Amino acid sequence: MDFPADLHRHVAQVERGLALHVPAAETRPARLHSAMRYSLDAGGKRLRPVLVLAAAELLGVTNDAAVPAAVAIECLHTYSLIHDDLPCMDNDDLRRGRPTAHKAFDEATALLAGDALLTHAFVLLATAYADRPELAQKLIAEIATAAGSQRLIGGQMEDLLAEKKVNATAAELEFIHLNKTAAMIEASLVAGGLVGGATPTQSASLRRAGRHLGLAFQIMDDVLDATADSAVLGKTAGKDAKSGKTTYVKLYGIETSRQMGQENSVAALTALRELPGDRRFLEHLVGYLASRSK
Repeated sequence: MDFPADLHRHVAQVERGLALHVPAAETRPARLHSAMRYSLDAGGKRLRPVLVLAAAELLGVTNDAAVPAAVAIECLHTYSLIHDDLPCMDNDDLRRGRPTAHKAFDEATALLAGDALLTHAFVLLATAYADRPELAQKLIAEIATAAGSQRLIGGQMEDLLAEKKVNATAAELEFIHLNKTAAMIEASLVAGGLVGGATPTQSASLRRAGRHLGLAFQIMDDVLDATADSAVLGKTAGKDAKSGKTTYVKLYGIETSRQMGQENSVAALTALRELPGDRRFLEHLVGYLASRSK
């Protein structure tokens, strides 16, 4: 297996899917769709949609059947970034190496672009899988739950409440990132598994792998925010400490945080090894994310 080549293949598949399944920038109203495309087309790791494709491929789906689910996940993720960067939230100026949506356009347009990406994700799932209604229902339920008030949005709310909190606990930190970060990574692997016909036992293994991968990913994010620079990260470095955010580095320090990240990476690999098929790409991806520098 050639991991870089396979990663490039999956990312290219995601890019083609975004071009196919999301309205073009010229679609009326052009300012709204330009803002949607601006944020989507900024690139990024494409981690979540790649996980969808890789999980489906692990279970034998090598055609484009998982692409709409992957695109829906990326639309949801990008919406969450647009809203996360708004002045009323994290108030950030840089995302994926470019000015954030509200800086490139304006606050109202960015807000609406995020809203539109959120709703488009579910339109896409309902229409792309209309010929497989049971699969469509399962995908919509899985992804909507992950993105809802008790997971992604709930984690964001708790994250805001924890800012500048001097007595934040480990349990509060875990709740934030099991939901704000890990929920959508779990959903990505489970969604790919659903497209691939995963059994309940296989879905449970994918969910457990996603939970630990999500935590490992977030812990490394916190470490990089404290140790890397903005040019490398593509977003404002050091902002967590300046805003008083509750992070793994704040509670545990850099070295212990690194160790916790490695422990969660190992747990993710253990869960993946319960699955059939050629797991090498996903195993390499876990290692790549655990040792990344941006």
